[in-house]
Amino acid sequence: MFLSDDMTKNDNIVLVGPMGTGKTTLGKMLAKDVGFEFVDSDREIEVRCGADIPWIFDVEGESGFRERERQVIGELSERQGLVIATGGGAVVAPENQSALMRAGFVVYLHTSVQQQYERTRKDRKRPLLQADDPMAVLERLMSIREPIYRKIADLIVRTDRKRPRTLVKDIRQAFLASREATESCITQSDERAAT
Repeated sequence: MFLSDDMTKNDNIVLVGPMGTGKTTLGKMLAKDVGFEFVDSDREIEVRCGADIPWIFDVEGESGFRERERQVIGELSERQGLVIATGGGAVVAPENQSALMRAGFVVYLHTSVQQQYERTRKDRKRPLLQADDPMAVLERLMSIREPIYRKIADLIVRTDRKRPRTLVKDIRQAFLASREATESCITQSDERAAT
């Protein structure tokens, strides 16, 4: 099988999944392990804006934040050698889905809603969870986003009750195997084109 231009992926690892799955923690460890630069798309938005995400939500609303997120993800998807941790809702916009799949090897970090709740219930910096029933919000978000996470993922990793070092090792091995398969496919394509 040949990779067409629209199927070619950049050489990055992209972590997607709901809040509380450990995308930032694992992303930093993974970047160090594979020798890539780590970038958290939410943190990148904060740096560019000069304000934290709750402030952006307060002033610009979710739509303003999502537009900033779209711009950052579009730019990051064009770079190489990154481990990119995305915000939980980054996958909702179809444009972001395309950009993330183009960016590289997409890993869906899956966890239960209960585990998400345990990890995020005391975090006041998550605007979507500042509600009367955060568990209901997490369940609603998961029902909307989970099919998208699965659709764009090259690898699905369950994070509940797994040590970060084990997860990093599993992701690294899958990424390297995918990279090797892609290089082999490109080599075969080049050889056929030369004959």
